[in-house]
Amino acid sequence: MKTLWFIGLLAIVLPTLVFFAGQLGFLSGKPPQDLGVKDGRLKPPSMTPNSVSSQAKLYPDHPQRGYADIAPFSYSGDGAVALQKISQILRSMPKTIVVTETPDYLYAQSTTPLLKFTDDVEFWLSPDEHVIHVRSASRLGRKDFAVNRTRVENIRAQFLQN
Repeated sequence: MKTLWFIGLLAIVLPTLVFFAGQLGFLSGKPPQDLGVKDGRLKPPSMTPNSVSSQAKLYPDHPQRGYADIAPFSYSGDGAVALQKISQILRSMPKTIVVTETPDYLYAQSTTPLLKFTDDVEFWLSPDEHVIHVRSASRLGRKDFAVNRTRVENIRAQFLQN
C-alpha cells in the first residue's frame, strides 16, 4: 500500500517539477557555438533523432541520416527575396526570434510553449544549387517527436503558399 501511495505521489510531483523547471528556463539549453555555414555546409545532423537537415545526404555514414533527411526549399527568381520571405514567416511565428540575418543566412530560435525547450533553426541560400538549405535541431533531449520536421514543413507550406 505504501508503494502505491509513493508511486502516486511521484506521478504528481515529477511532472510538476519538470513543468516548473521549464518555466524557469532550465530546459532551454545553451545556444550552440558552431552554427553557421562552413565550406558550404550547415552543421551536421544531431547524433540522436532530434534534428532535420537538407544536407543530411552529405554525411552518408551518419547514424541519423535517414531520420534527419529533409528536402531543401526550392525557389524561383531572386534567392535573396526567397530568403527574405522565410525571414518574414519566422518573424510571424509565435515564440520564434530571428537572431542572425544576412543576405544568404538566417538563424532563429524557436521555443516550445509549455516546457520552454529551445530549438535552433538555420537557413542558407545556395544560389549555385538554386535552393535554400535548412537545419532545425533540438538543443536538449534525445528525441524531438518530429517537432523539428513539423516546424520546417509548416514553414515550407507558408513559403509555397504566397
